[in-house]
Amino acid sequence: MEMTPKQIVAYLDDYVIGQNDAKKAIALALRNRYRRMQLDKELQDEIMPKNILMIGNTGVGKTEIARRLAKMMDLPFVKVEASKYTEVGYVGRDVESMVRDLVSNAMRISRAKFEDKIQKDIDKEVVKKIVEILVPKLPKNATQSSQDSFIKTYNTMEKKVQSGSMDDKLITINLPKTTHVEVFDGANPMGDMSMMTDAIGNMLKNAKNNTYEKTVSVADAKKLLRNVVKEELTDEELIQKDAIANVEDGGIIFLDEIDKIVESSSNKGQDPSKQGVQRDLLPIVEGSSIHTKYGQVNTDHILFIAAGAFHISSPSDMLPELQGRFPLRVELEALDESALYKILTNTKNSLLTQYTAMFGVEGVKLVFTDGAIKAFANLGARANEKTEDIGARRLHTVIEKVIEDISFTADEKSGQTITVDKKLVEQKLENIVQNEDITRYIL
Repeated sequence: MEMTPKQIVAYLDDYVIGQNDAKKAIALALRNRYRRMQLDKELQDEIMPKNILMIGNTGVGKTEIARRLAKMMDLPFVKVEASKYTEVGYVGRDVESMVRDLVSNAMRISRAKFEDKIQKDIDKEVVKKIVEILVPKLPKNATQSSQDSFIKTYNTMEKKVQSGSMDDKLITINLPKTTHVEVFDGANPMGDMSMMTDAIGNMLKNAKNNTYEKTVSVADAKKLLRNVVKEELTDEELIQKDAIANVEDGGIIFLDEIDKIVESSSNKGQDPSKQGVQRDLLPIVEGSSIHTKYGQVNTDHILFIAAGAFHISSPSDMLPELQGRFPLRVELEALDESALYKILTNTKNSLLTQYTAMFGVEGVKLVFTDGAIKAFANLGARANEKTEDIGARRLHTVIEKVIEDISFTADEKSGQTITVDKKLVEQKLENIVQNEDITRYIL
């Protein structure tokens, strides 16, 4: 992760309007992880991540920032909902499972990197296996002339298989029997049930007669044998070691809806399980060793980014120890009419771009006038003021309400250009927005 803070902010600017403080805090946190890794090992261990708490209404960009971070980074990243966790002893998922999820994500990244490195070896081995089927081996007591002839035939066949000229020929290959073993982890607090899955899977793998014959074309054999060879050449131990190192040094957990596990000061003690989740979360954020099916993972240097609206409670209602573990606090601004307009016009792959592309599938050219876009922003902002402020999510409802009739008959209008203007938007929405009761149910 060698992007500079300015590059990170510039990337996020393409997808999230405003919220400069949040972008800046995250950009610095990510850059500091890169800086830390350039230091001596002794000093690295002393530098702890500065966890971030983002506070803001729903729909202002908290989750979108997380989504874009996940796409931008080649680092282990997982986004989890704090509300789905329960205190140990209650039915539900225990908080340690978020670290296990992070390790699983890291395994996918490390495996993909390893497979990229061995692509050429995989291709070579696949061709070798196919050629050995097409050109059977000579007996040990073969004459020298037979051996010379065999080498010549082998090399010729190898070139043919590589070029694809043998793709239509049928051959019989041996494939391993795949047995799917599924063990449901009911968030069992006694341990990671996935270890049992692996144990049973390995036991079945080592069973006798674990291969079968299949007659396929050479083209299909290349695809089927590719997976077999990939498994043979993959060094699981090396991948696991790399994944755990990446988690410990660069892992990021985005903890959304953290306010849902916080009781307001007026309701203290009414839901003890919420405080229980915070207590269980505390050692993970502080730094502890978590057992996963890939090995022990130390959470000392995992970066935690928490987010919540805090409508009913406030950050000061969190356990004091947990508050101290989120030293950087960023407030995200509510979105006004101007921000909603920019979201529709200045962001990459905006809602309007998505709708235009989808109508294009039906052969319809959908055009939004600037007046219509301003009307969307205006009516969306007014609906947010009159009812619950759901930020940019209001735009989904507003736009869908305007174009639902057009969308319903779009397949009948192939080759046409349909223009959505201010008049159409106001005609569809003005009365709804003016009536607060209707707005609550429709928008």
